[in-house]
Amino acid sequence: MKGKIILMLHAHLPYVNHPDHPYFLEENWLFEAITETYIPLLMVFEGLRNENVPFGITVSVSPPLIEMLADRTLMDKYKRHLQSLIELAEKEVSLTKNEEPLKHKMALKYLEDFESYLSFFEKYGNLINAFKESAKDGNVQLITCNATHGFLPLMRINPRAVHAQIAIGVKAFEERFKMHPNGMWLAESGYYPGLDNELADQNVKFFFVDSHALWYADIPPHYDVYRPVMTPSGVFVFARDPESSEQIWSAQLGYPGDWNYREFYRDIGFDRPFDYVRPYIDPSGVRTNTGIKYHKITGNVSLGEKELYDPDIGIQTALRHARDFAQKKALQVKRLKDQMGIDPIIVAPFDAELFGHWWYEGPKFLEFFLKESAGSELFETSTPDRVINSIDEVQILTPAQSSWGANGYNETWINGSNDWIYPHLHEAEIRMTELANEYYHTSDPLYIRALNMCARELLLAESSDWAFIMTTGTSVEYAVNRTNTHLSRFLEIYDAIKSHNIDERSIELYEWLDPIFPYIDYRVYA
Repeated sequence: MKGKIILMLHAHLPYVNHPDHPYFLEENWLFEAITETYIPLLMVFEGLRNENVPFGITVSVSPPLIEMLADRTLMDKYKRHLQSLIELAEKEVSLTKNEEPLKHKMALKYLEDFESYLSFFEKYGNLINAFKESAKDGNVQLITCNATHGFLPLMRINPRAVHAQIAIGVKAFEERFKMHPNGMWLAESGYYPGLDNELADQNVKFFFVDSHALWYADIPPHYDVYRPVMTPSGVFVFARDPESSEQIWSAQLGYPGDWNYREFYRDIGFDRPFDYVRPYIDPSGVRTNTGIKYHKITGNVSLGEKELYDPDIGIQTALRHARDFAQKKALQVKRLKDQMGIDPIIVAPFDAELFGHWWYEGPKFLEFFLKESAGSELFETSTPDRVINSIDEVQILTPAQSSWGANGYNETWINGSNDWIYPHLHEAEIRMTELANEYYHTSDPLYIRALNMCARELLLAESSDWAFIMTTGTSVEYAVNRTNTHLSRFLEIYDAIKSHNIDERSIELYEWLDPIFPYIDYRVYA
């Protein structure tokens, strides 16, 4: 027998879709993530499969991300974005011939990578197909998240709102991937006692929590966080290993901070002359990242003092770190097995966007680590389904309320910067339940469309991303506007329904502006 390492990558972005604009700055969040994280990771999975390397990894694809990847207008915009990047890289290849050799070397690499990403994207048609293909052989397990990444511990005051988030999260996965998700990543790993009952009702077999959810459970966990437990409702719980998190996440100790890695914050969108980059940045003239970066982290120096990045040294560093991580996991498995008398199960969850977007070499690190793990005598990488099918005994307990946010509870999503949103959200949730019950049996097509649109607007307003952005202070105006816009649209449609004065043209407009979950049924709130 071997110890098990469960790598869990949470792939999520807030739903940003502006079909009424040919270009919208915040849509770049998605385009950057596709180019820098999702396609590189999917190519790693495909390469490992082609090389017959045994591995296990879990990816939660959130419903907002699923819906954006399924949106043809957005994906057409993405393809044009990637073609524009290829054009810029071609110019960089020509320009850097007369600059430092390392710049030219990187320019050639960017061009090669962007062209390969376009080829990959066109091969599958959309990334949902690529994710489905990656999961065919069981090495990649795909799971879902609650509907719009609402932070559930702050929604429990309205149980039907929680129910809708869970049920629609499952439905979104089933509609797009044509299979049932056995697991769910609760948004921000936010859990409260009793939430597992909703998961059980939706036939979700497991979810993830942070370490302290088990440390402060109603019964002490016999094996700490190193074996899954089961809730009284029969749902398995996997808890985060703090040791693995520190080795990668830690700003002081984590691998991504190595000085040989590429610097994220130095980009030609700010370095090159304005007229040169203008076609590739925001049309308003605001300078933005292009994704083409030539410098390495270097050390504690200003951005202007960063040294040039060498991709060969970056890859060598990623290989060294992957081997180091594999060695640390082997030693940890041996130590824990000696202590516990049973094979440990070590859970390492991360935001998927760390690998590639923030940490340029991250996908190669994962590839190297998975290959190293395939040859280990002490452990193997695995998936929750495989682990659940392999264990004979499990402890039953109720985890404590928790999240993986700052200080482990709710303060990231409710504080002085964002607490104003919750009275409005809770009132809208009450009104949505009222509508669902009052019009449960209606057969009027226009009322059904209006009620479904109400549900969409509420769900979009509930996204935890808006409260998170208000806390971090980035793009605050956009987050506030999104919250207000969706609540205003909800109230407008609510009033129209209650006054029997529905404007079909308004409903049609909102269906076009916010087309998320076209299969939604408002009765989920009843």
